[in-house]
Amino acid sequence: MDDFKRFFGRGLAVLLPSVLTLWLLWQAFVFLFNNVAEPINRGIRVVVVELAPRVTNEKQRPAFMIVEEEAINEYLASPEGRPFRGRSTEAVRIHLVRKQLSEFWSRHWYLQGAGLVVAIMLIYLAGLLLGNYLGRRVYSRVEKLIAQIPGFKQVYPHVKQVVDLIMGDRKVAFRRVVMVQYPRRGVWTLGLVTSDSLILAHEATGRPCIAVFIPSTPTPFTGFCISVPKDEAIDVPMTIDEAIRFFITGGTLVPERLAPPQAPGTKPVDGRAAVPPGMGTQG
Repeated sequence: MDDFKRFFGRGLAVLLPSVLTLWLLWQAFVFLFNNVAEPINRGIRVVVVELAPRVTNEKQRPAFMIVEEEAINEYLASPEGRPFRGRSTEAVRIHLVRKQLSEFWSRHWYLQGAGLVVAIMLIYLAGLLLGNYLGRRVYSRVEKLIAQIPGFKQVYPHVKQVVDLIMGDRKVAFRRVVMVQYPRRGVWTLGLVTSDSLILAHEATGRPCIAVFIPSTPTPFTGFCISVPKDEAIDVPMTIDEAIRFFITGGTLVPERLAPPQAPGTKPVDGRAAVPPGMGTQG
């Protein structure tokens, strides 16, 4: 049982990151397909049904565009066609054409992906149009108008700030990794410098201050932002990526150059510095 627990835990630790990553990617794909690609696919099918009779003759039309009179009568006689009884023959024909086209569409995987391709192209064209001076001016005015709609104006500014924070031209860039005394004197915490702090912090302390983001574990996207005097922040020779890994793993992944020296009689575990017997693991 002890061997089973050990090897089961080891197998779980190895497989779980890959399985979770694949699951998250699959869920993202399903969300995009159901909420972006499929509505666009339905729109494309509507356009095909409306335009095909106008640009082609009966001999050039594919099989899914042809509905015989007998098929219409059979459909109206079936329970499925009951809601269409009393409607014109043309309305029933168009409905059947859409149904046949939808079935044809679902049988071909490359047509299913047409919605995503169209969405990517539309986003690219939107970025192209809004990237010039005239496009930005027009979009700015439209944005001001829709931001005044009740309900919309309470949500839109906050969503826009988050999107600009992540994907805007002026992304939040962490400047360097520092160590500060937080949440009290004597407790040293790693943080990420974002910018110079507010003028109020300068005036309150009488010294230049910096804004330091203190991420939480294991989700470093949330945390606290504190103001610290510049001379009380100690620079740490870590990259931003190394610091993020340190936060996510709760301090277990430490760069080798910054790991504490190995104590006599101990062996490193998984490439990390081992804790001598009898000592705690608190940092």
